[in-house]
Amino acid sequence: MEKVSQHEYPVLILGESGTGKELVARSIHYSGPRKERPFAPVDCSSLVPTLIESELFGYVKGAFTGAMQAKQGLLEAAQGGTLFLDEIGDMPVDLQAKLLRALQEREVKPVGSTERRRINVRIIAATNRDLEGAIRGGTFRQDLYFRLNVVQVKIPPLRDRKSDIPILVTAFLEKFSDPQGPVRTISDDAMHRLIAYDWPGNVRELENAIERAVALGSGPIVHVGDLPSNLQYPTTERAPEKNEILPLDELERRAILRTLRETGGDKLSAARMLGIGKTTLYRKLKQYHMEQAEQ
Repeated sequence: MEKVSQHEYPVLILGESGTGKELVARSIHYSGPRKERPFAPVDCSSLVPTLIESELFGYVKGAFTGAMQAKQGLLEAAQGGTLFLDEIGDMPVDLQAKLLRALQEREVKPVGSTERRRINVRIIAATNRDLEGAIRGGTFRQDLYFRLNVVQVKIPPLRDRKSDIPILVTAFLEKFSDPQGPVRTISDDAMHRLIAYDWPGNVRELENAIERAVALGSGPIVHVGDLPSNLQYPTTERAPEKNEILPLDELERRAILRTLRETGGDKLSAARMLGIGKTTLYRKLKQYHMEQAEQ
């Protein structure tokens, strides 16, 4: 990231959803020579296909029904700066050809116009899709891929860089703590749960978990009971092998955990489903060393 920020060539950022691809793109832009110029993000997956062209290239007055006045496209609006094409793998194939031509010729033609306008923008694209597989499947142009993939930055998923979790947690605790009060801290048990979890939603899911814990927690320290229920009651236990006989206490422990997961941590509902009293459930939680569930 530090190296490519000082250059002008296109960058392709690859990574799962929630890993921070836009954050990487912004870091590259604001660390480089174009940092005083615009950074224009566009989410190719959230726009209606018929609107992406007008968003990128703009349009002239009367180009289509509802075009009451001309609108500048993002490629032109980002003049001198950076255009970030998020989820580029979702862009329709016919529009990919127009984008490729604009990048090669460094000019755009607004929808409904006969004139071309010069552009000077740096392109950073990102996707969570397998573009090489999309090329083989005919849903992504190989020539556009080569044009965008001058430098490739791969962001590993959070499960492959768990040493980052304590650093991220500290940053999120500071972000979501009351600015008028002390910054929240986190217990060792809660941190261990966060590190043990695989985070399919990556950093975005971690951020949401910490925001929830801070919002619902009552003290200065985040405990296991403040975390989302899927972290309070992990689902990573090994399933019994066929014909395997488990001790009754292990079967009971698993039944309690499974019921708590199904009730979202509601112990009164869990006790009713299990056919026991709430006091008995609390005693069982203590017996099986699950006292942190008593929140």
